[in-house]
Amino acid sequence: MTESIQIETTPLRALLGGEPALIRPWTDSWHPRRISFCLATILAGAGLYGAAMGYWRSPQQACYVAIKFPLIILLTTLGNALLNAMLAPLLGLNLRFRQSLVAILMSFTIASAILGSFSPLIAFLVWNSPPMGTSPAAAQAYAVIQLTHVLVIAFAGVTANLRLMQLLRTFSGQVRIARRVLFAWLIGNLFLGSQLSWILRPFIGSPGLPVEFLRPNAFHGNFFETVFNSLLQILKLNP
Repeated sequence: MTESIQIETTPLRALLGGEPALIRPWTDSWHPRRISFCLATILAGAGLYGAAMGYWRSPQQACYVAIKFPLIILLTTLGNALLNAMLAPLLGLNLRFRQSLVAILMSFTIASAILGSFSPLIAFLVWNSPPMGTSPAAAQAYAVIQLTHVLVIAFAGVTANLRLMQLLRTFSGQVRIARRVLFAWLIGNLFLGSQLSWILRPFIGSPGLPVEFLRPNAFHGNFFETVFNSLLQILKLNP
C-alpha cells in the first residue's frame, strides 16, 4: 500500500530512485496518468533546456529549439522502442513492445528532468559568452558551447539509462543480460538521437545564416562530423 501511494504521489522520485519495486508496475500496465506525467516532464525539462540552448542566437531561435528538442526525444523514444523490442529477445530479454516503449519513455523522462535542472547553468553560460558573431572569440565560444551541450546531454542520457539498470535485472534475472540490453539502449539512443538532432538543426544557430526552424539542406552531412570539427577548433588543430 505504501509503495502504491508513493508511485502515485511522487512519480519523479520513484523514477530518479530507480527502485524496481516502484517502477516495475509502470511497465506492467498502460497507465494514462503515468504516461501523461512522463510526457509532461519531457516537454517541460527538454523544452527549458532547448530554450537555453537557442537563446544565444536569438529569442526566436530559443522558441524554435524549445519545440524541437522535446520532439527529438519523443521521436527517439518511438524509434528505439521498436528497435529494442526486436533486439531484446536476441539479447536474452523477452520484452513486449509496450514494455520497451514505457521503459524507454521512463529513461527519457529521467534524462529530461536532469536536462531541465541544467538549463539555468546553460543559460548562465550563454549569458556570459561573447555575442554570436564571426570574431575569433565568438568562434571559440561557439565550439565550447556546442561541446558543452554534447557532454551535458550525454551525461543525462547515460545517467537515465543507468538508473533503469535494476529494472532490467528484474526482467532478465541476470546482470550479464541486463548489461547487454542497457548497452544496446545506449547505442541506439546515441545514433538515432544524434542523427535526428542533425536533421532538425539548427539549435544553437549561426550568425551567417537566418533564424529558421529547419535548414533547407537538413539531410546533408552528419552529426559526428560536426562534433569532430568542433573538437579540432577547440584544440586549434583545424587547418
